Amino acid sequence: MLLTPMRARDPHEAGRTASSLELFFDLVFVVAVSIAALDLHHELTEGHVLAGVGHYLMVFFAIWWAWMNSTWFGTSFATDDWLYRVLTIVQMAGVLVLAAGIDDVFAGRPITVVVVGYVVMRVAMVAQWLRAARSSPEHRRTCLAYAGGIAVLQVLWVGLLAVDGTAATVGFVVLVAAEVAVPVVAERTGRATPWHPHHITERYGLFTLILLGESLLASANAVIEALHDEEALAPLISTAVLALVVTAGLWWVYFWPPHHHAIGTLGQSLRYGYVHYAVFAAAGAFSAGVEVEIDSQTGHSALSEVAASFTVTVPVAVFLLGTWWIALRPVADRVVDVCVPAAALLVLADPVLPVPVSLSAAVVAALVVVLVVRPPVVRPPRTSTAG
Repeated sequence: MLLTPMRARDPHEAGRTASSLELFFDLVFVVAVSIAALDLHHELTEGHVLAGVGHYLMVFFAIWWAWMNSTWFGTSFATDDWLYRVLTIVQMAGVLVLAAGIDDVFAGRPITVVVVGYVVMRVAMVAQWLRAARSSPEHRRTCLAYAGGIAVLQVLWVGLLAVDGTAATVGFVVLVAAEVAVPVVAERTGRATPWHPHHITERYGLFTLILLGESLLASANAVIEALHDEEALAPLISTAVLALVVTAGLWWVYFWPPHHHAIGTLGQSLRYGYVHYAVFAAAGAFSAGVEVEIDSQTGHSALSEVAASFTVTVPVAVFLLGTWWIALRPVADRVVDVCVPAAALLVLADPVLPVPVSLSAAVVAALVVVLVVRPPVVRPPRTSTAG
């Protein structure tokens, strides 16, 4: 029953990898991401593009922010005693509650369930930060700043339930800005928390795999639909194959650079963490886009063929640009630095072609060839400000 002191982890600890608890923790996010992508798919198919994208970005913020905060805390202070495990499982329960309320957000109903799930996750994080503050005197001020900032914001999130309409939208934007400001302020309040570059980037890579896995599911659904619709057999099989090519290409691009070179300083780490919102959201939206494309080919979509194609190509472009900005640039030569943004722009021309996803697949495959012949250029890392 004894607890392990929650002291700061060594950022240079040899052999640090994701723990089984962290892998278990990620599983509940599969549920939340799947529901969010499914609801986005339905909204887009029905032609509610702006509302669907807006709701998706709102829900995905809650998913991403809760995951990211827990992940960075874990790389800094994780222990493996019973209390740490219990608080992590409480956060998992919060994710499941949040997932149960995602449908309400897309349907325009009160977001009470989502807020409750989010608050459960964040209150558990407050307990973690308070425990770290007690066990790590050198980081006490920083930990208390985190705990205080998160706690105050949870009260405000609950208060947001009392308003609706424009006031609720404005309040949501303000609270999101406040949430992302907490780490910036806290890390400068006291001694910066330590992070393990290899461990943290492995965690991001694992979450990326979860999101790309949703796209593989969409590709499989295209094959399943083809088996039940002989008239659309050829285009559906084509979409399935091309979606697989694009998904594999995005995986190749993401894991081409050694990501740990991208988070040397505090500023680099914040950029790496925050821009991943766009990368993760795009990966999740890509799977929804493939499903929309399937609906379009089987005559079940309110969108035009061109608009349906954009639901695939826009997420691909955002994923490529985001990954290039945070991970490829530090180790890319001039050729790669030109080819990746160019590829992101080219895929946006895909909707003008008669075969959906064909140009995106060709462009991404060509980009992979470039990355194969132009290996990463590893430069000396900048001095880390981690504690």
